Amino acid sequence: MRITVLTVPDCPSAPLVRERITAALDGKQARVEVIEVSDETEAARWQMTGSPTVLVDGVDPFAVAGVPPSVSCRLYLDEEGRPSGAPGVEALRQAFAGAGTSACAPVEECCGDDRHVLDPIGRAGRGRRAPDERGLRAVHQAVLRHFAVTGDAPEPADLAAAATAAGRTAVDVLAELDREDFLALGADGRIRAAYPFSAVPTPHRLRLAGGVEAWAMCAIDALGVAAMLHQDVAITSCDPVDGSPITVSFTKGTAQWDPAAAVVYVGQRAQVGPAATVCCDALNFFADPATAGAWARQHPEVHGRITSQAEALRIAEQTFGPLLARD
Repeated sequence: MRITVLTVPDCPSAPLVRERITAALDGKQARVEVIEVSDETEAARWQMTGSPTVLVDGVDPFAVAGVPPSVSCRLYLDEEGRPSGAPGVEALRQAFAGAGTSACAPVEECCGDDRHVLDPIGRAGRGRRAPDERGLRAVHQAVLRHFAVTGDAPEPADLAAAATAAGRTAVDVLAELDREDFLALGADGRIRAAYPFSAVPTPHRLRLAGGVEAWAMCAIDALGVAAMLHQDVAITSCDPVDGSPITVSFTKGTAQWDPAAAVVYVGQRAQVGPAATVCCDALNFFADPATAGAWARQHPEVHGRITSQAEALRIAEQTFGPLLARD
């Protein structure tokens, strides 16, 4: 379990919340991190609705629907209904216990740290940026740029120049990229996926610059497109449990989520194979932590955990941000 305390600098309630967290843990092992948030932009990024905000495995268990992010003081009600600068010990204890049951024990084994969270979407920790050899990066980047401009997968002829510069054919380079899981080819040899893009419809629709429409393979992939292309992107998806719509709109690098309580579930199946089959359908947007938890309980074969908006954005940026870099 990972506990994140978000506070403004010199927050008078910071010592109190840390004291109560220690008491609620009662010797149980957990990672506790304190992060200072100084402005409204960072508060929005972390979904901090006042200081202090406590996140348990990236989720605010005390979130109140409709309360906007802010760097103001935050008050809680203690066990007797009196206002306090921090959640009560019993309320924290229940939140920690819920984290241990809603996401289940395998969660920590799969996603205990950033490296493991990135494994299902980052080629087992090797990253998604193709190596600069044998034409792999040149062709891979040409594929991604084609998707960004047209919304569709390129044909081998569209990639001939990049492959020829390395003394290879586009078909050969695509086959190697497929084997290394930088993209996925169909039985007909055509590109079906080039993470973060999908050549076939998925639940995650993208609107790119100039009105170009495309599909993303999963929620994390969709969130990574803005960082990869350095442009505004609008994402439309839906909650797999109740079908409620979810949108994420990027404007100058800042993401606006609707509904405000939306989260992302990051998971994978206990099997070997490309990301397209192992985890892409287990990386979804949810309208709130409750539906995400319900979905996790309905799919015990998927190991993972609920992540906050801020953590999902960080994973997406780290995974896909470098893909089109020239150096």
